[in-house]
Amino acid sequence: MEANTLLKNTVSISQFNKGQAKKIFDEVKQTGMKIVFKNNEPECVLLSPDKYIELMEEIENALDYAMAIERIESDSKIYSLDDIKDEFDVTEKDLDEVEDDEVDFV
Repeated sequence: MEANTLLKNTVSISQFNKGQAKKIFDEVKQTGMKIVFKNNEPECVLLSPDKYIELMEEIENALDYAMAIERIESDSKIYSLDDIKDEFDVTEKDLDEVEDDEVDFV
């Protein structure tokens, strides 16, 4: 994060004590985040719900990627989707009928 952006996204805890919480929360909704300082030290980070969801999705994607790389680099056999469909007699129509959240690969 650029220094200029970082400075714009900082807020002192004393501003909360001065009754500016609503203003600060409105800014969080607009910018996505604020870093709260107390005694010139970062104390916490306020995130908008959208920014929080975005960050959690990025973490999940990174973990999935790391797991995929680990599996590729291991001695485990890698199966293509076609191999799995053939082995379990699954068609494209079968897959289309399944909701995304119904499938869990371990």
